Amino acid sequence: MTETGHRAAAPSGPAPGSPAPEASAAEAGDLGLTGLLSAIAAAVPERTAVVAGGRRLSYAGLEHRAGLLARHLAAAGIRPGEHVALLSYNRAEWLESFFGVLRAGAVPVNVNYRYVAEELRYVLDDSRAVALIAERSLTPAVAGVRDRLPRLRHVLLLDDGAPCPAPGPLPGTGYEAALAGAAELPAPAAEPRGDALYLLYTGGTTGFPKGVMWRQEDIFHAALERRGPGDPRIRRAAEAGERALRCSAHRMLVLGPLMHAAGQWNALSMLFCGKTVLLNTDRVFDAGRVAALADREGAQSVQLVGDAMARPLAQALLSGEHACADLRTVASGGTPLTPAVRALWRGWRPGITLRDSYGGSETGVCGAAAEGPGERRFAMGASVAVLDERMRPLPPGSESAGRIGRIARTGRIPLGYFNDPVKTERTFPRDPDGRRWVMSGDYGTVAGDGSIVLLGRGSAVINTGGEKVYPEEVESVLKAHPDVADTIVVPSPDELLGQRVTAVIAPVPGRSPSPERLREHCRTRLAGFKVPRAFRVVDRVRRTAVGKQDYRWAAAVARGAAPAEAREGAAAGR
Repeated sequence: MTETGHRAAAPSGPAPGSPAPEASAAEAGDLGLTGLLSAIAAAVPERTAVVAGGRRLSYAGLEHRAGLLARHLAAAGIRPGEHVALLSYNRAEWLESFFGVLRAGAVPVNVNYRYVAEELRYVLDDSRAVALIAERSLTPAVAGVRDRLPRLRHVLLLDDGAPCPAPGPLPGTGYEAALAGAAELPAPAAEPRGDALYLLYTGGTTGFPKGVMWRQEDIFHAALERRGPGDPRIRRAAEAGERALRCSAHRMLVLGPLMHAAGQWNALSMLFCGKTVLLNTDRVFDAGRVAALADREGAQSVQLVGDAMARPLAQALLSGEHACADLRTVASGGTPLTPAVRALWRGWRPGITLRDSYGGSETGVCGAAAEGPGERRFAMGASVAVLDERMRPLPPGSESAGRIGRIARTGRIPLGYFNDPVKTERTFPRDPDGRRWVMSGDYGTVAGDGSIVLLGRGSAVINTGGEKVYPEEVESVLKAHPDVADTIVVPSPDELLGQRVTAVIAPVPGRSPSPERLREHCRTRLAGFKVPRAFRVVDRVRRTAVGKQDYRWAAAVARGAAPAEAREGAAAGR
């Protein structure tokens, strides 16, 4: 989609020729995300919305500070429909900024704080960000590529107390100073409606992030709305306020980063029903400190990302130092909990509820795993199906016939990818009846009761601790090393992370690159979670008859079941 076409899509809807979601065709109501927050704040103004480090924000306080930021951005020349990037660890200001940008009529862009300079440049350029709100210590990498970001014209800096590496922080205005000076500024003209844009950047199959474009009303219904049994869908923002008045108190500790869908959606869904979000503001995950926080703040549920967080947290609780008497639910998003980790949690508290959710940036929240003996199956919503090769839904019981298809969703789905019509057409196809779907990238089958058995991704994506790593990107970086002739990057099992990034490499004849040299080479070009943790050295990288990487062979090498011509090299390292 072109830049002009995108501006037409926000806030008034998609441009002519843009993909049109079925359920979004109706006239948008008042379910803009800032309108929902305003309704909650009006209903329960003094209720605690966010606890983050030493800060506590009531709903009225969150609403007020978001409004001040919106005034500042409008006065700084940020126009409705323009994009503002957020580069920050979990903190109250992340949520303030998210709502403040939306209230200004602009579009927040989530940026991964683990990215190195070139990755940051790509996202800020691809998203056409005109402003950046960032922690000071994270901005030196942006400063190094600032001359290649011609659209970036306004920067707000969050004080974080962390040391700034060279070349020093990006010049900009202090965040608190900006809010302090905004009280007398005029408010933005209009509240964004439900058809205004929500943009979520996520990893891409080529390794480059891509922006998933949702209408705000659609993302609310697809991922952010929490309903009790029998409750109808909210149709007006005022209804959200009415429900907040009636809801029971609940405090969720959100451990997933807000710059990822799982953490962000859990935090927003709690806010949109008038409950309390507890944020862990530590930059490094420390299970003991997290347990202490959950105990101190009376967390009743915790959202985390797979075994990488769940295992050490369960072990910390088993030590008995922190009671966490109120904690009754653990929800994992991004990657499922393994049986061994589930057993740890049950060993701590036998009655604990453990939930794995299924979904993605393109699909929203599709369903949750039902617990029981044997294989876990996902109970999906009515808009989710497993499609056969003709894009027809497989019927219940297809599992027994061995029929496998691609998991997809229809109805309230994204408009497409920002500025990428080719990927949009591939990921959001239409079936023979003209109905538009979003393909999740996963394969599955349908059990007799209608639940879906998730079989795995159809691509070679590596899920390491909830972070997605695309092999092609890592391979291209490794191939740029002068000592590497060829490589294939594959996942291998990891007890903590679920999967680790493993590189099978063939060195240039006469060369013998060490694992540390290869990792140092990667660290300057890739975020830390993408850097291979293990290397296997072979004489020759095997390819298929058509010249493509033989991922099955490489996976066998990574597991240690190496063919005769492979020689195992350096061991895993961190």
